[in-house]
Amino acid sequence: MTALNLPSYPFKTMTRNGKPYIFDVLRKKYVALTPEEWVRQHFTRFLLEEKGYPQGLLANEVQVSLNGTRKRCDTVLFKRDLTARMIVEYKAPSVEITQAVFDQITRYNMVLRVDYLVVSNGLRHYCCRINYSDGTYVFLPEIPRYDEL
Repeated sequence: MTALNLPSYPFKTMTRNGKPYIFDVLRKKYVALTPEEWVRQHFTRFLLEEKGYPQGLLANEVQVSLNGTRKRCDTVLFKRDLTARMIVEYKAPSVEITQAVFDQITRYNMVLRVDYLVVSNGLRHYCCRINYSDGTYVFLPEIPRYDEL
């Protein structure tokens, strides 16, 4: 797999029917190891181990209903009251982060109304904080630590 702009971590992997799988600590199961999943697993470990995010408040593949269709947010950070606080959208390293990617995560946010939106392809990471009271947002220089949210 591609080297990412994230720390390297030891992962549990396996091969099933000739295809690679990686263990997802949040879903507690092996999932198909695609380039996007490679990014997700690195980024969630980064949030847990480097940024101090509580494992019990992070979830992968969170389903939302949007305009009558079911969509899945890649990762959601919840507050202790279980309302959503942050949405993270991943792309494969070969996928450029474009306006379309931000449009996608913004659509999910129409349902969840979180304070932070994060987009990463494993090479580039973007985080913005939303201020609903004045309708603005600001891009942060780095992904905040959990205790800074």
